[in-house]
Amino acid sequence: MGKPKFSRKKYETPSHPWQEDRIKAESELIKKYGLKNNREVWKAKTTLKNYRGQARELLGKIGGSDPQTKKQSEQLLVHLTKLTILPLNSTLDDVLALEIESILSRRLQTLTYLKGLASTPTQARQLITHGHIAIGGRKITIPSYMVTKNEEGQIGYLADSPLTDVAHPARPHADFKSVPIKKEIEPEKQKEEKPAVEIPPSEKKDETIAEKKEQAEPIKEETAKPEKQTAEKHGKHKEKPAKEIKEKETKAEHKAENKEGGK
Repeated sequence: MGKPKFSRKKYETPSHPWQEDRIKAESELIKKYGLKNNREVWKAKTTLKNYRGQARELLGKIGGSDPQTKKQSEQLLVHLTKLTILPLNSTLDDVLALEIESILSRRLQTLTYLKGLASTPTQARQLITHGHIAIGGRKITIPSYMVTKNEEGQIGYLADSPLTDVAHPARPHADFKSVPIKKEIEPEKQKEEKPAVEIPPSEKKDETIAEKKEQAEPIKEETAKPEKQTAEKHGKHKEKPAKEIKEKETKAEHKAENKEGGK
């Protein structure tokens, strides 16, 4: 039995801790439904496993004349239809076809997000744990609470919660819109852009050769310009020393004339 203070685990852990495919699948579910950790995924898996096990046992006994098996099968199907996990007039074979998302979608956290009471699944979890969400005026602080079909329409904010005010900043705005996806070019526009008459390959080759020549001519002109500039620069540098020599000769002549005049 164990101590009542420390109850046993109500879920089964995976057989191996490091399995790549299982870890990826669990991380995707955690992001999608805003779960706290992998433990909540394991709890949903164990509940699904229990439902499947009951259905499997009942299918093995349903061939006999025991009325208890019929009663148990009816009770299981009624329970799943109340939770809206299965539709009406479903059979035990439908129980075996269930998946984990059919159980995670019936949690209070996901339904508060789907009803527009929160902008994200993580915010829905926060509002539930802080006591802002109620079902039929009754406060519920358990995000994993399984909502029945009758309770689904009674989910709302608590009467004493400040979120009842429409202008509260934590409430999702009515004007909120998702980011639009960029649309690709429509096929009609693409057809209009295409030429009506196809050019033969011989003419296309001639056009490409002419285009290449036109592109090569400005390149040659651009390459010739810096050569001219460098030549002009070199010419200026050569002229400078000749001018300096002439100036020196004129200065020497003026000095000689001045000396002769002084004598």
